[in-house]
Amino acid sequence: MKYVAIFFGILFVLFAYFQFNDPDAELWIIAYSVAALACFMALRELWPWWVFAILAVGYLVGAIAQWPAEFEGIFFGEMGMRSSNIELARESLGLSICAIANGLLAWLSRR
Repeated sequence: MKYVAIFFGILFVLFAYFQFNDPDAELWIIAYSVAALACFMALRELWPWWVFAILAVGYLVGAIAQWPAEFEGIFFGEMGMRSSNIELARESLGLSICAIANGLLAWLSRR
């Protein structure tokens, strides 16, 4: 579990850092910082497994809510945004990664 927590913790710190130029940066910096905090708490075994499970469900609900009305792709080759659907898809993907990481931490913590 240690390597999973370190990997995702560093990844989420980077995700939060890259949000500084986003128009709604406050929301996304908090979302990714909470995910990073959860990883570092898992590393030190300071939270019970059900906290990670609750976070995973919360991030999953957020990912579903952020899903665009019409999926136009994610376009990793470009940093610009051609439409709001692309931005919503990217945000949904980020929340999905947070949900997967917290679900994995819950599962590993419970074992």
